[in-house]
Amino acid sequence: MGLSEELFDRAVKVIPGGVNSPVRAYGAIGIAPRFIDRADGCHIYDVDGKEYVDYIDSWGPMILGHNFPEVKESVLKACEKGLSFGCATAIEVEMAEFICDHIPHVDMVRMVNSGTEAVMSAVRVARGFTGKNKVIKFAGCYHGHSDAMLVSAGSGVMTSGVPDSAGVPKGCTEDTMTAVYNDLDSVRALMEQADGQTAAVIVEAVGANMGVVPPKKGFLEGLRKLCDEYGALLIFDEVITGFRLAFGGAAEYFGVTPDLVTYGKIIGAGMPVGAYGGRREIMELVSPVGKVYQAGTLSGNPIAMAAGLTQLKYLYEHQGIYKDLEEKGKRLYGGMEKILAEKNLPYHINHVSSLGSLFFTEQEVVDYTSAKSSDTKAFSEYFKGMLAQGIHMAPSQFEAMFLSVAHTDEIIDQTLEAVRNYFTK
Repeated sequence: MGLSEELFDRAVKVIPGGVNSPVRAYGAIGIAPRFIDRADGCHIYDVDGKEYVDYIDSWGPMILGHNFPEVKESVLKACEKGLSFGCATAIEVEMAEFICDHIPHVDMVRMVNSGTEAVMSAVRVARGFTGKNKVIKFAGCYHGHSDAMLVSAGSGVMTSGVPDSAGVPKGCTEDTMTAVYNDLDSVRALMEQADGQTAAVIVEAVGANMGVVPPKKGFLEGLRKLCDEYGALLIFDEVITGFRLAFGGAAEYFGVTPDLVTYGKIIGAGMPVGAYGGRREIMELVSPVGKVYQAGTLSGNPIAMAAGLTQLKYLYEHQGIYKDLEEKGKRLYGGMEKILAEKNLPYHINHVSSLGSLFFTEQEVVDYTSAKSSDTKAFSEYFKGMLAQGIHMAPSQFEAMFLSVAHTDEIIDQTLEAVRNYFTK
C-alpha cells in the first residue's frame, strides 16, 4: 500500500468521503485519490514521490504554472507582515482599482472568499436591483453550492450522479428556473412563464462543469438581447473563464457585455478567493452604502490579494500568453482529435482555447443532456490508463482539462503519445 492509500484510509474516518472537496474524490473511478505533496511548473508530485503532468491546474487558477516565482515571492513578502487583520488594507484597494481600471464592464467590485460566495452575492444584488425574484440558470452549469444554484447543477454534482442535493428546502429553489444551454427558445419560454419577474439570467459563458461545452454562435448575444427585452440582468459566471480565455475573460473573448460578473480562485492565483462586480448603479446597492447585505470577515485577505494582484498584473503585461494558450489548445486537443480519427473512434473533443474535454459519446455535446450520454465507465478506464502513464487529469467525465503557460510543446507531445498508447492497447 502506498502513502496515498494509507492517507485515504485514515481520512475516511475523520473527513466525509476522505476529502474536503468531493470533486477531488476518485470514488467513481474506483481508486484512492492521489495526495499531493508539492508542485512546480506543469508537474505535481504525490506523497509517494510520483511525478505527474498536471492538467487540473488547481481547477484553473494556475494559468502561469505551479509555484510561479513572482507569485510565490509576493506571498512570502506579504506573510512577513502578518496573515490576516480583519481590517481594511491598502492592497485590497489596489486589487479593486486594477480590476475596475482594466475590465470595461466592471465599475465596482467586492471581494469574497470563493466562487460560491461570489455567485450567491451577485444573485442577491440582482434581485435587489430589479425588485424581482426569479433567476434563470442552465442545466449542467455549476455556480457553487448555495441552495438555489444546486438545481440541475454540473461539476461534482454530475460526477456523483446526484442531480440536486438532499437538505435543500423546496422553497429555496422555487424561484430558480432551469433552461437548456445553447437553446434561446427555452430561455424565452421561461421568461414568459415568469411574467415579468425574471431578475437575472446566470450562465457559464463557456459551460465548463459538464465537461467543456462552448456556446453556439449567437447564444450569448441572444441572452444579452433577451435580458434587455425582459428587464433582467445578465450575469456571467467567469469563475473558470475569467482572466483565462482573455484578460477580460469570456466577455472579451466573445464580445458580449454582462451586467454582473463573478470570479473565483484565478484572482487569488490559487489562494481561496472570489469576487463579483459590475455596473456602478447595481453595485452601489451593496452594503454598507446600499441595502443589499453581504460581508465576509476574511474577504480581501492580504495574502490572497498579494498573490492575485501579482498574477493579474503579470497577465495584463504579458497578454501574448493568451495567443500562446490558444496554440497550446490547438496542439493538445487537435492532436487528440487526430488520434481518435486514426483509431476510428466515435468520441468527441470539445475545446475553447486552453479548456478542453474528451467525451466518450458518439453525440455532439452541446448541452447537459448530450453530455450525460457519455460512457462514464469508459472514461474511468481512460483516466486510470493515463494516470498510470503519469498524466493527471480531473477524475470525472464532466470536468475540464486546463493548460498553463508551463505546458511546453514537448510536454503536450508526450501527453499525446500517452493518449495514443492508451487507445492502441
